[in-house]
Amino acid sequence: MKPFDSNYKLLDEMYNDDYYPAFLVDKVKEALQKVIDLLESGETDIETVQEKLDDAVCEINDLEDAFEENDSEIETVARECIAETVAYILEWFDIPIDTEEAIRERDW
Repeated sequence: MKPFDSNYKLLDEMYNDDYYPAFLVDKVKEALQKVIDLLESGETDIETVQEKLDDAVCEINDLEDAFEENDSEIETVARECIAETVAYILEWFDIPIDTEEAIRERDW
């Protein structure tokens, strides 16, 4: 079991941009943290990891209305930030899933 990189700040770009309400970025982070928790447990089965990624992305999809209600949206900067974060997580744990495949359920 390998712990996640304690020096990596999840979604740092979104947290540093006032356009994204921090409480909603926290919810995106919580969804991604579930993937990290699974990987920290030692899980390496690609199908299991992809299912957890799909769940996380669907959770993020469900936040779109909340972002809009707070005069924000999951747009280019957020999309890239989330994708880069997912890519980093997968690379850290040596999970051979392409980033586009990993976030295949996205509506954003």
